[in-house]
Amino acid sequence: MLVCEHASPFMPEVFGRLGLDEESASAHIAWDPGALDVAKAMSEALNAPLVAANYSRLLYDLNRPPEAATAMPERSETYDVPGNRDLDDAAKQERIAALYHPFHALVAATIEDVQKRSGQAPALVTIHSFTPVYFGQRRETELGILFDADDRLAMRMLERAPGFTRLRAEPNQPYSPADGVLHTLEMHGAEKNLPRAMLEIRNDLIAMKAAADQVAGELARLFAEAMAIMHLETGRPSRPVPKARAVW
Repeated sequence: MLVCEHASPFMPEVFGRLGLDEESASAHIAWDPGALDVAKAMSEALNAPLVAANYSRLLYDLNRPPEAATAMPERSETYDVPGNRDLDDAAKQERIAALYHPFHALVAATIEDVQKRSGQAPALVTIHSFTPVYFGQRRETELGILFDADDRLAMRMLERAPGFTRLRAEPNQPYSPADGVLHTLEMHGAEKNLPRAMLEIRNDLIAMKAAADQVAGELARLFAEAMAIMHLETGRPSRPVPKARAVW
């Protein structure tokens, strides 16, 4: 199954764009441009359910635990976020209850649903994009495949990436587990021992939908190849899952 935690820049009017101007509130600090287009196309290609957020990561970053300072950041890269400054505990708990818990409850329920319908635990893949310029520094990475202690899926994708995608794939780039970016994978994948990986795509490479669809097709084929190899190695047949979609 697929998860896209930073799919939307939407902020309800009650939050007043958190004090940001319109341009800043729609910049990469607020969401992952192109990630939802890739996630939706991969969902269709793989016949896989997708859980995607429908609000800005600045209200609550769903890929961070409640105790993380970056869950409701006062500053993101070079941008101050006035609406997150000096939040008291009650305000934080309100966002956690309204945004974080329902989203991750749906992720958990969708994993259970896939397992029940297919008779086997699903692989878990999260889809992200990253800005090509960060703190004024150009990033050369095109595709990052991130993993935690379980690298089964990620390593097979990395090994076979040159044959399936035009993008240059690198392990744990432009972030790594030390940056605290694998919360969703660890929360939902580690306990159930799910094969798992996080995909980070440079957002200028998926800025147009046609480009996002092309990348999604390449990554879907790469993922399918990696899973097929894993099934061959374990001797476990891969069975298709009836179509289901969950977008929160």
